[in-house]
Amino acid sequence: MFIYASCSLPLAVLVSVVLKTTKRNLEQTIMLTIFGRKKVTADRVAHIFAHNIVETVESGFSDVAGFINDSPEFVIDPGITEEDYGKFLMIVIAGNYAYINQYFTDGMDKQITEEITQKLAPAFEMTPTEFSMKVKEYKECMSRANHPSKNIIYAMSKGVFLKYNLVDCQEEYFRQMKTPNPIFLKNLDELMKNFLWNWEVFNEKYKVVSGNLS
Repeated sequence: MFIYASCSLPLAVLVSVVLKTTKRNLEQTIMLTIFGRKKVTADRVAHIFAHNIVETVESGFSDVAGFINDSPEFVIDPGITEEDYGKFLMIVIAGNYAYINQYFTDGMDKQITEEITQKLAPAFEMTPTEFSMKVKEYKECMSRANHPSKNIIYAMSKGVFLKYNLVDCQEEYFRQMKTPNPIFLKNLDELMKNFLWNWEVFNEKYKVVSGNLS
């Protein structure tokens, strides 16, 4: 359910969005009001999220690398390869962890992130504790670079700039200032939007619950 074009939304979700002002959508809204949203467990959400976040980055990073390497704001080729997506994946994970807090309360945000951590840690050959510390490291790095702004997209873009050492690829003025070229950063912001999970659409269809469904 990422916005990235290569990861298609379920047909039912697309129909709901496209037909928002139609009679069919109105009837669907009435049905949801009467019967409620479909319930899913935090464990199930974590499984879907973990699978899709890795798949999305693996399939989309070549576009990101190409965008960075071809950006006219750089006077030195960054030389990012398609295989160098590990740091980008951690930036996307850290950004999405922060994003979850905006859509869930009463401890559900913590439960979802803990479940996701359990799913993702083995893929990085880490324990859940080690993986949590790595995510925390990235989140803190992104937060410092983005201070005082709280915008997650901006933080992710600045995380990319720092983790891929792009400062030295810029023209002398920005290189000496040790700051990103604002034109490049603005364009990267637009690209990074594609790697945030669309919780707004998700929450229109589903209600996340603790424990097992009977």
